[in-house]
Amino acid sequence: MRYSRRHQEGILSGVSAGVFLILLGAIVIMTPNLINAIVDFFNDFQVTAVPNIGNAPIYLPAPAHVAQHRAVYAAARMFSLIWGSFLILFLAARFAIHSPPHKKAENIGDIVFWFGAWFIIQTYLIDRAEWFVFWAVVIVLIGASLVIRGIALGAYWATRHERKPT
Repeated sequence: MRYSRRHQEGILSGVSAGVFLILLGAIVIMTPNLINAIVDFFNDFQVTAVPNIGNAPIYLPAPAHVAQHRAVYAAARMFSLIWGSFLILFLAARFAIHSPPHKKAENIGDIVFWFGAWFIIQTYLIDRAEWFVFWAVVIVLIGASLVIRGIALGAYWATRHERKPT
């Protein structure tokens, strides 16, 4: 029996939600004292002046001791890596069921985001403990993933246009 594309998309969405929850639970189980580390992380927040802004300081929340929360960052890094890897398999499933181009493009952008998140968590939180630089790079990463999504969608429409006889 062949299912409709809408039904297949619904199955993919359910699988994705399930894998997301399993991954969250597995990371909590595999990371010793993660819940306590998360509570400590949020309890450590204070309002801090953003460095290198100029004469008019901007104050934003940040952990007082950025480097002391590596367990939380490592859990987020692990989540990003595994979720990004899952999204590659998810993209293959999207191609197999012939998902609409915008869904595939969104998936590609998400892969870029989550692997990028894995890298910047390691670089700016674990290695360097630079809170505000981390968030600046997150903004760049969001922009990059949106650009990649647009390029993927544009490439699809360009190849589709080339295939049509004039």
